Amino acid sequence: MSLFFKLKSKLFFDYFCVLRAQTCPQRAMLVALWRTGLVLSFLSVCACVEQDCVLGIVGRPVSVPCFYPELLTHVNFSIEWRRDDEVVLRSEWEEDVNVGGWSKNSAKLSSDAALTGNLSLELPAVDPTEEKVFYRLFLISGENQSAALCTVCLRTAASFSSPLLQREEAAPADGTTFLCHSSGGFPEPAVYWLINDTEEPPEGSVRTLAASLPDSHLYNITSLLTVNVSKDSRVSCIIENMSMNQTLTSTSYGVQGSPMIRRASEGMWIFSTALCVVVGLMVVAGVAYQIHLDRISKRRKEEYQHQRQNRGYRRRHLYEKEAEAMKLQSKETDV
Repeated sequence: MSLFFKLKSKLFFDYFCVLRAQTCPQRAMLVALWRTGLVLSFLSVCACVEQDCVLGIVGRPVSVPCFYPELLTHVNFSIEWRRDDEVVLRSEWEEDVNVGGWSKNSAKLSSDAALTGNLSLELPAVDPTEEKVFYRLFLISGENQSAALCTVCLRTAASFSSPLLQREEAAPADGTTFLCHSSGGFPEPAVYWLINDTEEPPEGSVRTLAASLPDSHLYNITSLLTVNVSKDSRVSCIIENMSMNQTLTSTSYGVQGSPMIRRASEGMWIFSTALCVVVGLMVVAGVAYQIHLDRISKRRKEEYQHQRQNRGYRRRHLYEKEAEAMKLQSKETDV
């Protein structure tokens, strides 16, 4: 940005000198015109490069754009998408009909490419290894091959996780160590430390390690800061991913450590309290239900015993009646 600012400032100054030719010598006017053309060319080249680059998010599909309306005038032709010098897609057409072709890694074109001139290359997923590669489209008609109809550079990026910041107390002579960790991003980010939001740490107090994972090529970032700070100092770890326009910050407050750790401790305390309350309610409910079952069992047992007593009383009453009837019958028989 400083280079652009200086060039633009110089451009405006020289342009002012051109307008005030009576106060500037002829040589200065020629130099001003030359610098004006140089700056405009430089800005145009930068704008074209930035415009032709496509940002792809790792693991997500991306479209490499290319529009060629003149394709509608061709009858029998083939088109090739190449990544650097490697062919990733070839498609053969006869009178607006796709008659064959092949692709690598499931790359494809739009189904109506020959009718609309939209020859954009659809990639199912972006890989970090494709950082700053160029895709080019060529038209082949018979034995003739055209120059590159489209040239598009692909930039890749991935978001980093929120940094985890931990604070470890040590002996006063050794200072305090802060550990900042983030993972899963691309490309390698810039890591900054701030003390009390404005002060940079002393030189040599920061050690940062960026490890590229062999299976995914994504980065894990670990940064250590060892510094003497007071108990109530604010220490912030900042991870900046320019490709994603992403800035992540984590701050440690006082001796209790980072807010992330405090939130985790508070969450565990709330969870433990809630769990104890739920278990206590379950125990109370279980005891109450058991008491209720015992009362029902006792009442049924008493009813059963009462019924047995009633049946025994009725049986004795019937037995006495039968005995009296037999005595009466025996007396009548004796008479």
